[in-house]
Amino acid sequence: MSSSGMRSPTLRVGIVGLGRLGRRHAENLMTRVAGATLVAACSPLPAELEWARDTLALPHLYSDYAALLAHEGLDAVFLVTPTSLHPQQIIQALQAGKHVFCEKPLSLDLKDCLRVSAEAARHPQLKLMIGFVRRFDASYRDAYNKIQQGAIGSPFMVYSQTCDQYDPDGFFVKFAATSGGIFLDCSVHDIDLARWLLGNPQAVRVYASGTRAMHRDLQQFQDVDNGVAICEFDNGSIATFYASRTTRHGHDTMTEITGTAGRLTVGANPRSNRVEIADIHGVRNECLPSFFERFEEAFLIEVSSFVDAIRHDKKLDLTLVDATEATRIGIALRESLLSRQSVLL
Repeated sequence: MSSSGMRSPTLRVGIVGLGRLGRRHAENLMTRVAGATLVAACSPLPAELEWARDTLALPHLYSDYAALLAHEGLDAVFLVTPTSLHPQQIIQALQAGKHVFCEKPLSLDLKDCLRVSAEAARHPQLKLMIGFVRRFDASYRDAYNKIQQGAIGSPFMVYSQTCDQYDPDGFFVKFAATSGGIFLDCSVHDIDLARWLLGNPQAVRVYASGTRAMHRDLQQFQDVDNGVAICEFDNGSIATFYASRTTRHGHDTMTEITGTAGRLTVGANPRSNRVEIADIHGVRNECLPSFFERFEEAFLIEVSSFVDAIRHDKKLDLTLVDATEATRIGIALRESLLSRQSVLL
């Protein structure tokens, strides 16, 4: 398959970046995604390439991105790389005639988002999708469908949180210098969900605040480990976001949508399974440790949807406009956090 049409019934994919999430995507592409095959991998880190060779038995490994793009017969690339690299890597792939899946967020800079959109417009035959995986989760999809069917009347308020389990090693702290801050790195999923569930309104004003409850090292990056934000939209709806890196009980993603005729809640109890434990400490359930486990099936559906859209030339529901708006709001939230003032968009 190429920009000129179908060459093969199977999509030939190369992946760039084999860190925590990259490995999950690679394993899905290798064994679980119908209509696609992983043929090559790229990373500047020898340890990641060794993993691809030893675990996936991939014969084509590259340390240079341009070399991967030149791989014969390659149809698409999956970018699971640092956010600062996303815009240029997407543009290079499009110019090389490759379909592109890129993990969120699209960019740390709004101008780069617009550069990507302009380049994508020059290649309408190529599919480009940013990975907002929660839209592919069965529970979130069910909530969206219920809203479309009028189950809660007109939705006007969203509360959405992404709370990661406390990591005493502070894995994310070393990436804080380039992450864009907790709202763009962590809350961007909640931002996208809020717009999606509320009918894609435009943000008009935001306010954000936060604290360093446990990870004091974040001060050097002007970031926080717990943050709260409010976003007002042009249709009168509002959203509140909470992001945390210090949750003790496990990964806790939850969204509540309030409408004129009712309310929907997704993930009120972040349980690992349906087992409850009753002992001297009371009645409780265990929780999932990370977003990998919570959205494992959604990651697979997301990739399968992207592959299916390419193979059958279907329109993608997730657009660059969605990704750009999520970045725009995330940047404004960081600006508000630093200035301690509300920000007009």
